Amino acid sequence: MDLDAFRLTHEPEWQRLAELTRRRRLSGAEADELVRLYQSVATHLSVVRSSAPDPGLVQRLSVLVSRARNALAGAHDPRWSDVVRFATVSAPAAVYRIRWWVHGVTAACVLVAVVAGVAAVNDPTILALLGSPEEQQHYVDEAFAQYYDPGLDFALTVWTNNAWIAAQCIALGITGVWPFYVLANNAVNVGAMGGLMAEHGRLDIFFALITPHGLLELTAIFVAGAAGLRLFWTIVDPGRRPRGVALAQEGRATFTIVVTLAVALAVSGIVEGWVTGSTLPWWLKIAIGAVVLAAFWTWVTVYGRRAVRAGETGDLDEDRAGGVQLYA
Repeated sequence: MDLDAFRLTHEPEWQRLAELTRRRRLSGAEADELVRLYQSVATHLSVVRSSAPDPGLVQRLSVLVSRARNALAGAHDPRWSDVVRFATVSAPAAVYRIRWWVHGVTAACVLVAVVAGVAAVNDPTILALLGSPEEQQHYVDEAFAQYYDPGLDFALTVWTNNAWIAAQCIALGITGVWPFYVLANNAVNVGAMGGLMAEHGRLDIFFALITPHGLLELTAIFVAGAAGLRLFWTIVDPGRRPRGVALAQEGRATFTIVVTLAVALAVSGIVEGWVTGSTLPWWLKIAIGAVVLAAFWTWVTVYGRRAVRAGETGDLDEDRAGGVQLYA
């Protein structure tokens, strides 16, 4: 196809469509003309893409078609089908794609927590940093268990705090430094508290109160840290995509993870607010936490694997994200 001749022939239609999309009000005849031109230019875009994929022209026509579509249809009206698709395709695909990052972050944080706990038990100097002997005894005997006060207010407080930690990992993940700091600080704190409880012979109480909600809660934090680090690594190694395109695509997929973690942390907050501090037997509390975590990873694995194999990444589709300039 002669691209120059094609451009010369249809340029008046493109300019007219651009003019109509910029108008705030249209007459009946102009609205009919907009529909006709939208259909024609969409066909032109398809022809150019298949026969003569000139990057500049493809980008121009993609933007023009997108603006015309918005002018005709207005804002996208969310439907239940969108919610179902998000829950069964976009969200699990976004998490499944970074699963190995999550596993790596999990292993590293568990190792740091264990080292911090062992150090607190074996080094009196480190243990002394956690407070005086009287303060430590009060924390072990009363404060640790009293913290888990069942109720809605406590669940909301927990959700807000954990959401803030996850938001820091993701929003500042592009720095490549802040997620390391947040994750390491969290792991050291948990490990040190475990070491303190172990030193006073209360390690069983520690795990009985941490495990029910902590399995899903800490997993959500690990996912947030992994997502932030993955976003940073996209800048370092964008693969075959231009760096700007890669960062935009991964950023939108990361926002999908943000919404997912908000729900996951809400669930862990409910468990912490009504299960952890309840009078249920300790084994039942832990079983509930294990079931919740298993449900999360089953959802990610089953739906995520299927979606990723179908080419999903958690990013928006082209209709909402816009066309991407062709690249070699």
